Amino acid sequence: MQYNVQGDNIMKDKLGTIPSLSSNSVYLGILLAVVGGFLDAYTFISRDGVFANAQTGNVVLLAIRAANGEWYNALLYIPPILAFMLGVLISEVVKVPHIRHALHSYRRSILILECIVLIIVGFLPKSIPNIVVTVCISFVSSLQISTFNKLDKWVYNSTMTTGNLRTVTQAAYLAFIEHNQEEKIRFKEFLVIIFSFILGTLLGTFTTTHLGYRAIWIASGILVIALILYHKDRGYWRKSQILKRKVG
Repeated sequence: MQYNVQGDNIMKDKLGTIPSLSSNSVYLGILLAVVGGFLDAYTFISRDGVFANAQTGNVVLLAIRAANGEWYNALLYIPPILAFMLGVLISEVVKVPHIRHALHSYRRSILILECIVLIIVGFLPKSIPNIVVTVCISFVSSLQISTFNKLDKWVYNSTMTTGNLRTVTQAAYLAFIEHNQEEKIRFKEFLVIIFSFILGTLLGTFTTTHLGYRAIWIASGILVIALILYHKDRGYWRKSQILKRKVG
């Protein structure tokens, strides 16, 4: 058996042209922000004006309904909140040492789980109650923001923009008024994430309007792209190629 060093060097050069999608990279953040914006547009258009990513609205509406004595309607806001909490719990459980070791890459496993849930949602007919879809999207959203919450070295959110808007405004002041070079980097990266979220919303609006409830598969496809590139970045693909060359 001979190991083709030259071939491996060529392979490494090719891999070097692939964007780095480590868990805190801007490239991965862009893809996840596009998905976040897409999901908000999808649920708003196809599910009667519902925003499933953020839970603040659900908590407020639950309290309003309860205050007005509308107990049945109030209870309808509990499932998406619980689904969101479940996603957070799962994102923590997969970090337990023996589970983390079994999964090899828990972040990769979370991306796979997100893809599966969104594919299933695309098969659900329009007749399915909105609450079912809302619960699924809330679950996916919580998985994503709990597992991928760092942009470079800063905390960010890929499924809602309130915190990102605060950060980009603060960074703009520090960058251009106090001339902080590091804050210029933060400003640029968070601005890219915000525009990526907007792009995802535009994409979600257009595709959901024309394709209907199955448009959610596009969001799943974007996650598959993220999964493939993250897979390569983690070194699994590179190792498998080198092993094949050694065996061959």
